[in-house]
Amino acid sequence: MALKPIPQEIEFKPAFEERYRNLMGDRYEEYKKFSSSYIRKCIRVNTLKISVKELKKRLEGEWKLTPVPWCKEAFWIEKKGEARFDIGNLVEHQLGFIYIQESASMIPPVVLAPKPGEKVLDMCSAPGSKTTQLAMYMENEGVLVANDVDWTRLKPLGLNLQRCGITNTIVMMKANRRLERESFDKVSVDAPCSGTGTIRRSLKTMRMWSPGLVKRMARDQRRIIQQGFDLLKPGGTLVYSTCTQEPEENEAIVTWLLEKNENAKLQDIKLDIKRSDVITEWEGTTYHKDIKKVLRIYPQDNDTEGFFVAKVRKINHDT
Repeated sequence: MALKPIPQEIEFKPAFEERYRNLMGDRYEEYKKFSSSYIRKCIRVNTLKISVKELKKRLEGEWKLTPVPWCKEAFWIEKKGEARFDIGNLVEHQLGFIYIQESASMIPPVVLAPKPGEKVLDMCSAPGSKTTQLAMYMENEGVLVANDVDWTRLKPLGLNLQRCGITNTIVMMKANRRLERESFDKVSVDAPCSGTGTIRRSLKTMRMWSPGLVKRMARDQRRIIQQGFDLLKPGGTLVYSTCTQEPEENEAIVTWLLEKNENAKLQDIKLDIKRSDVITEWEGTTYHKDIKKVLRIYPQDNDTEGFFVAKVRKINHDT
């Protein structure tokens, strides 16, 4: 599918351009081109309600479905013979058979891979794309705690959980400090971030970006990832993710966690996906020796959002 430029001109700030040319080198112009183009529409089949085979049978007459390599339940979707289309009006969407979700955002739940019967925490859950995906992998068995800090965001989260037939999830607000330490098998931290991987989906991202915003986000991210690690059982897995390309919010945060917690060990991420080089040093700071195990993707790598994912295991105290 050819790139379709967004007609609205995006103003890339001079400070941003200088910073990102230093970050990406000769790949910056490609990043800028993809960030200024429409993103491909994507759906994830909700296997709690319908099988992938049955959903394909329902849609393939009018829709072109292209499999997403890293998520077997997902497809990029196009209306045959039409340039513009609205997936949200599909009856399959209203019935909860599908979830409209950007393909790169499906990576963290795939990497976390929760199992039926486990106790899982989704720390920053609204509006629910990753929460519903986690619950789907858990087959509605076990307990999934979905937390957010803003009550206005809990409404769309609750509606999406209902539409998708989720029954194993407890919705909470500002719960991270009230939950029992070391009580979860797996923790998802999809952290609030500066969002520089999402410009093509959210044009306001470029207007809001500043070096000061990056530093404020990094401060919050350190607090959130440590809370998540504290709530993780020994032997458990935490997945940290953002939709920004900023090293201070990605490799630096993971390095900080590893250096602060000797029982935190970075794990390899094996996916069928094109990835970019990890940032091992930035502005005079060298990151952790294991940092190459994380996943960093730019929009141009797979024609998606830009994303960052790290998989951390909490080593047992007696090992």
